[in-house]
Amino acid sequence: MLRRLQIVLIGAGLVVAAFSTGFPFLFYLVYLAILVVGGSYVLTRLGLADLEAGYAVNQLSGHVGDRLRVTYTLRNMSRVPKLWLEVHNPTSLPAGLPGRALSLGARSERSWLVRTPLARRGHFRVEPLLIRTGDPFGFFESSAAVGTGVSVVVYPRIEALPLWKLPAANVDGSHAMPERTLQTSPLATTVRPWAPGDAFNRIHWKSTARHGEIQVKEFELEQTADAWIVLDLDRSGQAGRGDESTVEVGVRAAASIADKAIQENRAVGLTVNAHHLAQLPPDRGARQHLKIMQLLAAVDGDGTTPLSEALVETVPRIRRGMTAVVITPSLDRDWIKPLSALRARGVGCVVTGFEIAEFERYGRNEELRLHGLPPEPPDPTAEDARAQRVRALRHALSEFDVEVHWVHPARPLGEVLVG
Repeated sequence: MLRRLQIVLIGAGLVVAAFSTGFPFLFYLVYLAILVVGGSYVLTRLGLADLEAGYAVNQLSGHVGDRLRVTYTLRNMSRVPKLWLEVHNPTSLPAGLPGRALSLGARSERSWLVRTPLARRGHFRVEPLLIRTGDPFGFFESSAAVGTGVSVVVYPRIEALPLWKLPAANVDGSHAMPERTLQTSPLATTVRPWAPGDAFNRIHWKSTARHGEIQVKEFELEQTADAWIVLDLDRSGQAGRGDESTVEVGVRAAASIADKAIQENRAVGLTVNAHHLAQLPPDRGARQHLKIMQLLAAVDGDGTTPLSEALVETVPRIRRGMTAVVITPSLDRDWIKPLSALRARGVGCVVTGFEIAEFERYGRNEELRLHGLPPEPPDPTAEDARAQRVRALRHALSEFDVEVHWVHPARPLGEVLVG
């Protein structure tokens, strides 16, 4: 605005000087200024005329580590070329969406593809496409917003847990063993050629037609040990920074365990003591998987409810035959008492703890490394005090025969979560 005011004042002074003095050179400058300014205005006004633009996002949700692909298309429908266009998509995605400056000839079209990594979980926005143009001298500028914004949900990264197994349910008449059975169950896993003694109601007719010989279904014994995951996000116990903090690793562990349990046809419930205490009742299938991932994408380590209170709220909902999976960085022992009450009710318990000293040391050293500084030595007094609390917690858990897995920073969960 200030620049335009300066141009107007200079132009007005030039006109007054030309008519006051009558010098031909000043009139030449006036005509030249009118030609340049007028041409720039007309060029800017025509810059976005008869222009079609749009963008398409290949997915509205994904996991950390995936890549979001955005396709842009610009089409000039007029006979006047577009000499300068700036295209940009404002977004809250951590990696952003790079813009592009280009020109379009008469009745021409340009398309390009942008790939951006999904580096952090959460809910993000991709705003409408902004197109800007102007004149070579910078006198005028014109812009337009195209399309509508979309929301992109980034779920936590799911790690493979090949050796993770929940304990079998202690329910009479049920089994949780991955072996073939002669009884018919809801878990039909594969087909094989017919053999003498197979019942006719086990024939899989579609596979029979495809193979040209009789195929029968094989079943697995039903998995009855359902899971209830309790993720502790109380801010008082969190440590570390970035992707290797206890918050992010805990969320990844909860997402990976829930994903594996749902793939095993188990019902999964979830309790998270984040900013608000959130609970998802146990259910199975793709819908429950989506609910869990959406909740884990939005939580943060800002909870004010202690883990003991979250367990007190959750314990009455856990029925016999389930397994409680507690993921916590807390070194306090007050949450062990409500957890121990589940053992007498036929509920299995698994605890995933964190080596807090390693997470704090790893976070500090990473920050120092980014600033080009050497790692600092550990504080012996703080290390000894923390080690005493860890030993007391391990002893309290061993008294109740609770299975415990200890997570270390920068190590795959499939290595440390071993059943």
